[in-house]
Amino acid sequence: MPNAILDPTGTVTSSAKPAAPRAARPASLKGARVGLLINTKQNAAPFLHEVGRLLVENYGVASVTERTKLNFAVPESEEVIKELAADADVIVTGVGDCGSCSAAAAADGVVLEAAGLPTAVIVTTSFRATTEAMAELRGAPGFPYATTEHPVAVLTQDKVKERAALVLDDVVALLTDTAAKQA
Repeated sequence: MPNAILDPTGTVTSSAKPAAPRAARPASLKGARVGLLINTKQNAAPFLHEVGRLLVENYGVASVTERTKLNFAVPESEEVIKELAADADVIVTGVGDCGSCSAAAAADGVVLEAAGLPTAVIVTTSFRATTEAMAELRGAPGFPYATTEHPVAVLTQDKVKERAALVLDDVVALLTDTAAKQA
């Protein structure tokens, strides 16, 4: 008998749920409103601010708004998800630099997608297994996400910006319909 996967956020979920839906993707980010869902981990805010800045500069994003999580280890409430949906067309969240924040980022991503918001979740390479386990637990096996090298918390501001630039193409691919771009 396989081992059970426990949800470290304390919420109860059932494996009997249908597969979590994915939001429809825009063909491009031109004119899009990007929401940044920032956890409170060290360097997460400057990392995501740089991703937002680069999306505006390189992809024609119209605006970037942000929301900071109250607790990096707990998925956001339904109320916060609704607020994000009202303020943004797509969401970028992370940076998962620990097990619980990576799990929570994956949980947020699955819920945001179900709410109709294309979401790019960014975690560090050390927490792929945690991210994948939480996505599967939330009904989204194979949930796509972006990675950056671990760690992020100890990086200088220049290195944070460098890492954000390196993950940018993956973020754009997660947020947009790559099939529409190739057509």
